Amino acid sequence: MDLEKRPLGGDPQEPLEPPRRSDAEGCLVVAVRIPVRIAVLVLVVPVRMVWDALVVGGRALRDTVLRPLGRASWWLGRAVFVWPLVGVWRYAVVPVAKGLARLGNVLLVVPTVWVYRWVLTPVGHAIARFLEGVGAVLAALGRGLYAGLAWLARCLVVVPAVWLHTWVLTPVGHALAWCGKGLVRCLGLVVTGVGAALYWTARLLLVLPALALWRWVLAPVGRGVAVIGREVGDALGHAWRIAGHLSRAVGRFLGTVVRWAVAEPARWVYRSVLTPVGHVVRDSVLRPVAEASRSVGQAARQALAAARLSVRQARADVRRVLFGEPERARPVDRREPSAVEARTLGSSTTALTKD
Repeated sequence: MDLEKRPLGGDPQEPLEPPRRSDAEGCLVVAVRIPVRIAVLVLVVPVRMVWDALVVGGRALRDTVLRPLGRASWWLGRAVFVWPLVGVWRYAVVPVAKGLARLGNVLLVVPTVWVYRWVLTPVGHAIARFLEGVGAVLAALGRGLYAGLAWLARCLVVVPAVWLHTWVLTPVGHALAWCGKGLVRCLGLVVTGVGAALYWTARLLLVLPALALWRWVLAPVGRGVAVIGREVGDALGHAWRIAGHLSRAVGRFLGTVVRWAVAEPARWVYRSVLTPVGHVVRDSVLRPVAEASRSVGQAARQALAAARLSVRQARADVRRVLFGEPERARPVDRREPSAVEARTLGSSTTALTKD
């Protein structure tokens, strides 16, 4: 019975080939891997544990010291530097700058604009019109002078130059070009021969030995070094992860020990001893003391109020004995009818026409 799966669409009579591993490893890799991983694990575990301890201590230092200190420094810096500068800028520099800007506008900008608009602009327009007339005259003279000079230059320079180029320089140039082509061809043949000789000499003396050295010495050594380096890197990664698990386990163990040795007894003492004692002290000592203090304070306040009232009455009696009874204010008649004498909606009698 064939228990192995065959690929779809394949021939059932064709024998199965064993799967090929893309990461086949040799004896050197297996021989190097285990000792390297053991040595690296022994070296990395203390480093990882020290690193984790430093990380935990740094986080605690950051959360308990550095962050509050930084916030306090930030607020202190704002209170000492930023807010005074903002106040100086807002209430001193900005108003002074606005006043100077308005003063400069009144003393400089407005007179300058007036001078530009009513003095410089008309003068500039007049000068521009004068220069336009002078320019038109000079342009007419320039066109005539240019036409004369162009005809003279054509007769004296262009025509002789064209004749010299056509009948003298062109034949001489053709002859020199033919000679240069022949010389370049000869030099090319010489350079090609010398280059071929130097190429084969360099190939036999330098390239082939360097190629053999690379193929039979450097490449195998490089492969071995690469295998060792890869294994060392993999060993470092595995050792770092294993050391992390060990460090986490040690940290949890120490945390459990600290919790059961310090935290749980302290919590038990707080709940079972300190809390009942505190309740007893609060109920039997602090509350009676507080009630007695409140009673004493209330009695003291009442005594002070009675003393103030007695002093006020004594002062009033002394004033009455020395200066007599004060005159009472007489009521002022506001000429307003009382509620009985006021006009009602159901009666025709008013306050002014009643008997």
